[in-house]
Amino acid sequence: MEKTYRVLAVNPGSTSTKVGIYEGYEMLYEGTVRHSQEELSKFAAIHDQKDMRMELVESLIEENGYKLADMDAFVGRGGIVRPLKSGVYTINEKLMDDLINLPSAQRHASMLGGVIARAYGDRYGKPSFIVDPVTVDERDEIAKITGLPQIKRGCIFHCLNQKSVCRYHCRLNDMKYEEHNFVVAHLGGGISVAAHRKGVIVDVTDAMSGEGPFTPERCGALPAKDLADFIFESGLPRDEINKLIAGRGGLMAHFNTNSAIDVEKMVEAGDGHAKLIYDAMAYNVAKSCGAMAAVLAGEVDAVIITGGIAYSKMLTEYVKERVSFIAPVVIYPGEGELSALAAGAVRVLSGEEEPKEYLG
Repeated sequence: MEKTYRVLAVNPGSTSTKVGIYEGYEMLYEGTVRHSQEELSKFAAIHDQKDMRMELVESLIEENGYKLADMDAFVGRGGIVRPLKSGVYTINEKLMDDLINLPSAQRHASMLGGVIARAYGDRYGKPSFIVDPVTVDERDEIAKITGLPQIKRGCIFHCLNQKSVCRYHCRLNDMKYEEHNFVVAHLGGGISVAAHRKGVIVDVTDAMSGEGPFTPERCGALPAKDLADFIFESGLPRDEINKLIAGRGGLMAHFNTNSAIDVEKMVEAGDGHAKLIYDAMAYNVAKSCGAMAAVLAGEVDAVIITGGIAYSKMLTEYVKERVSFIAPVVIYPGEGELSALAAGAVRVLSGEEEPKEYLG
């Protein structure tokens, strides 16, 4: 009888730690620990939160009748590490060093996923992994070039969910991910739109650097000269400019909220300005889908819309109306990150996939 592996998946966010226990591909338990700003403000660096989050996760797991010692592996969300190919990575010493010490890794709590998974793995003598972190870079070289030799296009995006939703779509339709082409739009606090060519993401809008559509909290692409003028004339320091690009841009800049639900309520109440801005966000998503279809030379099997905002019928219908000429449009709302992490670990444990070694 084929062994069924039990896996703990850990997905830390800025104010929460989500955990899931999976047996094979089946979810047994999912839960969330919330962290108040008062609680988090006691720590000078994100890495310092590790022990506090681990203790809360352990209590949550035990309260729900599970034991960490029963897990066959631990898998965590990867942080902003060095560019790498997609896949499942064993958390080796080099990866641990980069998760803890790279300044980029310390920009987001997701780095704690790998750190916590490794700590549990070491404690119980079990393997630990990360899966498809946000810095996966499989792009064609031509996709990295800009009009200034000093600047290349970056690549930080929702790789975990992008890859996972394609595999899910293929399972439902008896297809192989490695044999088909997709345009995928992940819609959340950040938005990334990517071209998937036979299992490889050959181009994608950078979700952090000011590319593609504006989002609930990011500015998206801006006219370069106007941005340069604004920077010089505003006198704002670098960190404040960076916050406008990622954190206080998009819907946040227009309405002082990063909640798409709040903006939709404004639209439904008859606010014409809110409708214009919300439609503009959807318009830019559709435009980016068209650009990625061009990357694939029009050979697209499906346009896939996913992420938390994919629950919004108002927004997805707007996008669907404008991109359905490219290919059939399918919508898979939500992020599914815990299940994607667990699935990666299970593929390795079952021998379906070879784990990769992080070289830095």
